[in-house]
This record gives sequence, C-alpha cells and structure tokens, in this order.
Amino acid sequence: MTGLGGVALLGAAGLLAGVVGTAGGITSLISYPALLAAGLPALSANVANIVAVVACWPGSALASRPELVGHGPWLRRWVPLSALGGAAGSLLLLFTPPGVFARVVPFLVAIGSLALLAQPRLAARHQRNRSGHPSEASGVVLPLGLIAMSVYSGYFGAGSGVMILALLLITSEPRLATANALKNMLIGGAALISAAAFAVLGPVDWTAVAPLGLGMFVGSTLGPRIARRLPATLLRWLVVLIGLGLALQLWLKPNG
Repeated sequence: MTGLGGVALLGAAGLLAGVVGTAGGITSLISYPALLAAGLPALSANVANIVAVVACWPGSALASRPELVGHGPWLRRWVPLSALGGAAGSLLLLFTPPGVFARVVPFLVAIGSLALLAQPRLAARHQRNRSGHPSEASGVVLPLGLIAMSVYSGYFGAGSGVMILALLLITSEPRLATANALKNMLIGGAALISAAAFAVLGPVDWTAVAPLGLGMFVGSTLGPRIARRLPATLLRWLVVLIGLGLALQLWLKPNG
C-alpha cells in the first residue's frame, strides 16, 4: 500500500468504520473493502483489519464510561475468555488453508443479525426465568457462544460484533447501549491478543494498519455516544440491516 491517496482512503475508512463498529454496527463492512481497494491481497487485508481494530478499544472505553460503570467484575471474568478465543482464531488463520469457513460465515452473520430482532422477547423471557439465580443461558450459552465467536473474530472477524451483541442482549444485558459497550470491550480484548499473535507470527502491513487504526481510534470515540442517543429500536434495525448487507456481500464474494 503506497501513496498519499491510499493513506487518505484508509484514514477516512477507519474513521467511518470506527463510528459504525462501536455504535453497534460492523467495522469490517467498511474497513475490509477499503483495504482491498488500497491494493492489499485478501489475506493481508484480513490481518491488517484485525490488527487495526485494536485501536477501537481505548477509544470506545473512554466514550462508554457511563455504560461501563459497575461492570468491572463482569469484564474481568469474560474479557480473558474472549482474548483466548481471539488467539485461537489467529492461529487458525495462520495455519489453515484460506477460505475454510468462506461459505459458513455469511450464514453466521445473518443469524446473528436476525437474532437482534428476537432479542427483546428472548431477553424478557430470560429475565422472567431467572428468579434471582443465574439462568442456564448465562451459565452455559454465554461462555460457549463467546469463545466460539471470539475464535471467529480472530480468524476473520466480519460480523463478530453483531453476533456478540446479540449474545449479550439475550443472555446477560438487555439494555442495548450497555450491551454495545460491553461488546466493544470483548472485541477489543480478542483483537489485542490476535494482533500480538500476528505481529510475532504473521506478516502485518503496518503502512496500512497505521492510518486505518488512527481513523478507527477517532471514530471509536464517537460511536458509543451515537449509540447512547439513538432510540434502541432504530439502532437495532440499523445494525440488522448492516449485518444482512454484509452477509450478502460475503456470500456473493466469499474470498473478498
């Protein structure tokens, strides 16, 4: 990736991707095609995208402080699990043939997106069944789902935020803005470990990562503020439509 035009493209794409991703949408819907447009091959673009996403973590944490208050113990419990899954996904990417999950990914993204539409009813049922005790969903579905989605996040990542958001809304946090803030922290933990693995074991195009990551950091300071102000129903439908759009894109062009 060379030239000021490519740098400007990735910086602008990172800004928009950071806003969209940390507001509840899909970062890779914008950043991954921008990396391809800047001239990176599919595998290099995927690695650069995952590494650059780390920049969203501190920005979204700063912007999401109101939603994260009181969730320290929860984060200390689940962020390490998310990071472990991200590391496993990175190793899969480095040591398996490209495109192993190419035809499965679009359906996972679509299912995660559509799950958001059912979330209010599922969350209400979950709350009624709790009776002051941890439910089976919280005790089993959350950790299993989180580690599976974190593995996918480290492997490819596109749509993992939507899937994790749906998982959190159904199993542990019915408030959309709060679930979105927690999702951003989980994604950040997985991305950090994945980035470290790629930095040591895989080729990283840092000339692409730098402008993309800078744009993502700035955008991530705005996304949670937007999510906080948008009506929950509108935000949910926006995320669903973006997710279905990405699923269609990945189905038509599974290899980028």
